[in-house]
Amino acid sequence: MSTAKGFVPFPAQRGRSTRGRSWWARAWVQAMEDTSLDNNQLKKGRRFANSGQVGTITVSPGRIAALVEAPEDRYESAVLVEQLTDDEWSRFLDEVGSRAGHIAALLDGDMPHDLVSAAEDAGVQLLPGIGDLDPSCTCDAWELPCQHAAGLSYQVAWLLDDDPFVLLLLRGRSREDLLDELQRRAMEETLAPTSEIQQEVSVDAATVFAAQVGVLPASPELPGKVSLEDLPITGTAPLESVLLPLLVLDAARRARGLLNALLAGASEPWELDEWQDSVRLAAEYPELRDRLAGTERLAVGVQAWEYGGAPGLDVLLNAWAPQGGELVRARTELQAANDEDIDLEISGNWLTASTVQLRLDRVGRWHPYRLVDDEWLPAGPADRDPTAAFAGQ
Repeated sequence: MSTAKGFVPFPAQRGRSTRGRSWWARAWVQAMEDTSLDNNQLKKGRRFANSGQVGTITVSPGRIAALVEAPEDRYESAVLVEQLTDDEWSRFLDEVGSRAGHIAALLDGDMPHDLVSAAEDAGVQLLPGIGDLDPSCTCDAWELPCQHAAGLSYQVAWLLDDDPFVLLLLRGRSREDLLDELQRRAMEETLAPTSEIQQEVSVDAATVFAAQVGVLPASPELPGKVSLEDLPITGTAPLESVLLPLLVLDAARRARGLLNALLAGASEPWELDEWQDSVRLAAEYPELRDRLAGTERLAVGVQAWEYGGAPGLDVLLNAWAPQGGELVRARTELQAANDEDIDLEISGNWLTASTVQLRLDRVGRWHPYRLVDDEWLPAGPADRDPTAAFAGQ
């Protein structure tokens, strides 16, 4: 069972951003601020977050709470978040298990940027959205969140900067629970027999021969054998024994992901060319990056992949023309969400404002870009909400 975890109070400080540094922290703050009906309470909440008046923060599945010292009294503030169901956790872990790079990162204590994409692919919402946070406080303010709950929420963004596993604990699983489950699944897969014992079923031969099966399709041609020189790391020195298992594991994981998609009736994984697959390997297996260092624009491609997977790599390379006025709607939302007027130019799947740009991918997510030295570079994780993607760059 997951247990509560306590975090020592943050001391008083000046000038620290209450929006957080990491993409998951900014998503948390965005969800909290979108819930608010009173900007004045948010301003007071920022002051509380920096004042050192928020006590020990206790995080448990579905709940974050702390005592907040105010001049007139002491209040107990809390924020509730819906936990994932056992079925959602199972689907999420299945998806994580099909991405070897995610397992390695999680076991290393890191949370990959596109873990949210993995959750979405499994039909699971990992990050909270509008209305997903339920703040409460023992003060008599009617606004939610009040200044005390807002101050607590802003400090949660700092917790998420330091330990993104706080988000998973809120959704119902501690870091230890998650890693234990991943290790258990990996062990079961390792120990699984290479062949399964099939049950013998008696079928009447006459029934089989009488069945109308029609014309059978022609058998596909057997693919040619792949040599070491055919791998995306062509031209490098021979692989050490520690790297070859990574490639074998990657092939097995990708085959399993394809089979899983076919069984679930989902779309098949994106087809990648040699350069794109080199980027994927470098992103999911840091051990291979030195081997792939000669690949053109590898670092930019890895950044695009980490922010948005294969669709993120696609918008880095290709422009396309969405149908249905999606760009116009997004521009309207962005202009309504910002206090200052923003001049946004529409071009294909791009929304451009001076040195900031959003690119819509083919699965409905927005990718933020920044203009750096006359080159557009990925600037943050993809989001289905254009305003969140714009704020996260």
